Parts: sequence; C-alpha cells; structure tokens
Amino acid sequence: MNFYIRETICRLLAPQHELSCSWFLWRKLVRDLRARGRKGRRESGAFLLGRRVYGKARIVTYVLYDDLDPKCLDTGIVRFDGRHFGKLWDICRQKRLAVVADVHTHPGGSQQSDSDRAHPMITRAGHIALILPRFAARSERSEIGLYRYQGAGSWQTVPAGDRRRFFFLAI
Repeated sequence: MNFYIRETICRLLAPQHELSCSWFLWRKLVRDLRARGRKGRRESGAFLLGRRVYGKARIVTYVLYDDLDPKCLDTGIVRFDGRHFGKLWDICRQKRLAVVADVHTHPGGSQQSDSDRAHPMITRAGHIALILPRFAARSERSEIGLYRYQGAGSWQTVPAGDRRRFFFLAI
C-alpha cells in the first residue's frame, strides 16, 4: 500500500519525471559508489533496480557491479564481464524487479566516453544510463549525466536544463 501512496505523491509533485528514487536510497548509493571507487581512485557503478509504473521508473534498490563481477573495477575503469549477468537476472527474478537504469562514476565530468557510447550496460532501447562526475564526490542532479539508449548504438542526452524534471529525488 505504501508503494502506491508514494507513487501517487511522486506523480503529483513531479508529473514530468521519468526516473525517481528516494532521497535516502540515493544518498546510500552515492556513498557506496564512493567507497567502491576507493574515494576517487577508480570508477565504480551499479545496476538500478525498480518498477515501471505508467511509463515511469522508480528505483527501489541497486546492485553494485563488483558484487556481481568482483574483478570489474580492477583496471580503474568499469569492465563488466557479461558472464555475470545471470546473477543480476536471478536477483531481479527473486525480488520481482527489473533493471530500470545503471549508474557509474567518472573522474572528471559526466559526459559519456567513447567506450560508454559503444558498450551500453543494457542494450535495450529506452534503457537509462547515469554518470556521476568526480567519482561521486557530489551528487547534484544538475551535474549528473543522463542518457537514454535508443538502440543500434544511438543515444539521446537529457539536456542539463531538463535533468531535474527527468530525474526526481523523492520521499
């Protein structure tokens, strides 16, 4: 029941959003990304799990990349071995959730690298990728890179002016 009340409040407060997350969960995620990134010495990332309601995605939990593939951060950048996706799908099935987005950190800004564009974590059209700058030292929504995969190697960038409306941090 609480899930539906929260969703109704989110629709009323931010009817334009496409992705939402509780403020508490977001802060925990950012702390975990900083810790896994060894406080600014390497990239880190996570799959964001949740539900889609009325075409909008609500993040309810996450799975850190290196919890699935313990070696994926060893080079300093994310190199996730696809053989570990089975564990992710098992978690989704057990929790009755779906991957609604992914997030990873960059040392500088929040622009996609050539590698990010060429190798989406989820290759399904509509998938959302978030990039946190400065190894997640801060997590201002206006600084988070937001990208939607269009399929066939094409991406749509959410303009800086639309980021607060697109990604909503809620109760």
